[in-house]
Amino acid sequence: MKQSNKIEVYILSGFLGSGKTSLLKHMVKIQKEFGKTPAVLMNELGQVSIDSNEVDKDTPLAELLDGCICCTIQDKLESQLQGLLINEKFDVLLVETTGAAHPIEVVDAIMSPLFADRFEFKGIITVVDAHQWMTRKELSPQVLQLLREQIRYAGLILLNKVNLLSEMQLATASSELQGINSTSQIIMTNHSSISANALTQISKVEKAEDYSRLNVIKHLRIQAIVHTFNKAIDQGLFEDWIRTLPETVYRMKGYIPFSHSNYPVLFQYSFGMPFYLPEDMKLPTNLVVIGEGLDKNAIIKDLRKLEECKKGEII
Repeated sequence: MKQSNKIEVYILSGFLGSGKTSLLKHMVKIQKEFGKTPAVLMNELGQVSIDSNEVDKDTPLAELLDGCICCTIQDKLESQLQGLLINEKFDVLLVETTGAAHPIEVVDAIMSPLFADRFEFKGIITVVDAHQWMTRKELSPQVLQLLREQIRYAGLILLNKVNLLSEMQLATASSELQGINSTSQIIMTNHSSISANALTQISKVEKAEDYSRLNVIKHLRIQAIVHTFNKAIDQGLFEDWIRTLPETVYRMKGYIPFSHSNYPVLFQYSFGMPFYLPEDMKLPTNLVVIGEGLDKNAIIKDLRKLEECKKGEII
């Protein structure tokens, strides 16, 4: 099967203290074992980096401090990603989020239209602290809702620190996680330890095609589809197309080359609400579509049809 030249992107999610940094170290090791060069993007809410010394010195690293990439420091995120792309050579990007990050917001932030055509989003791995899950009633409603969202959108779930629970408690926790996310694999771990063999076994269970030796999460729930426009399109036809999209399209963003405008128009879409902002310069005409259960081929086909259609025609 033909290999992709795009950089694979994995997002490591999970609440504070769940074991994301331990997972990051294992993921870096596994990627290197498969002959790939990983780069790491670490995000911390504080002004001082705590976990960056956990990353091997030969691994390209970018840090985002004092804010969350999904809301307050998106401009810094684009700058850091651009720096990595210009200054480093790597095959895989591992993004360790803050414990307060919503996974959809992170995907939206990472897949910037400025360079989305260079990335291939592979999915979200969520780490769940087993003891914290069993005592979740102590959490505030807002924190519990965030924890559920991190589990819901995961393509792979690690139930971590399982040594702290009895077999009966582990069975209960696993059943409850499956109740929130019934389609993703759950692996029980200590120290977020995943072996390359375990990842290969997951691929077999999911009957994925051989994309690469590390075919961890071929069928992850959340998708990020990227289309690059080569021709200008009619805005009315584009809006007609938007109305045909399923509710599982959560976000879209990009620079759209509308036929009535000399420059691409910034387009953003969030849970059914579109937004347009004219630009005054040439920008990469990439559109990113984020959702789950999407037919990538159908979406790309529709967008290509838009490039061939004229005003008044029906796609």
